Amino acid sequence: MATLIVEDLLLLLLDDEKGHIAGEGTLYYPLGGAVLIELAIEGHVRFEPAKRAFGSAKVHAAEGPAPGDPMLAEAHALIAEKPRTAQELLILIGTKLRVPVADRLVEKGLVRRNTKKVLGLFRSTTWPAADARHEAGLRERMKAVLVGGEAPDPRTGAVIALLAASGQMHLVLKYEEISWTALERRADAVVEGRWAAEAVKDAINATNAAIAAVTTTAVITTVTQ
Repeated sequence: MATLIVEDLLLLLLDDEKGHIAGEGTLYYPLGGAVLIELAIEGHVRFEPAKRAFGSAKVHAAEGPAPGDPMLAEAHALIAEKPRTAQELLILIGTKLRVPVADRLVEKGLVRRNTKKVLGLFRSTTWPAADARHEAGLRERMKAVLVGGEAPDPRTGAVIALLAASGQMHLVLKYEEISWTALERRADAVVEGRWAAEAVKDAINATNAAIAAVTTTAVITTVTQ
């Protein structure tokens, strides 16, 4: 079954039984990052390195046809309007993705949509697993990389990098064969490794830096309010 990186990422962040999303408060940023990385893998965008310390890389639309997938095409059209920083795009793209990506997972039969009223007033929606086979295969590939030491393909490497950047890896991936500390070191090594084309690595590094910047700002804002 063909899925986007953003779909695989949300699938991993969803609790299979309860259907809640890990790290929902900052979910928009890794979801937006997943779309940017997918566009880079397909050659639809390029990343211009930041020109100053603590700056954000600028994302440009590449020449050629737009992506065929509607979700990618919408993000690409936004970038094609004018170059924008990765940090800005995480917000512009990511804030619109939570429900549409979950809906795509429902359409593919991977999760179920459960909507109910809380206290008879507020609607609450969860997405428990419906068919776990695709996620199981994804987890097997990730374990081969993180525990077995195999080199990742670009898509698996991107998912690992995004999970690490989101701060939710310890909730999503648990292996008896490896401690959390060792898993974290292995994930860092994957992010820094030479397993993808330079353009894709630029996209992953720029996206992770932007996620770190916006999540840090969000935490500081919350603490000081």
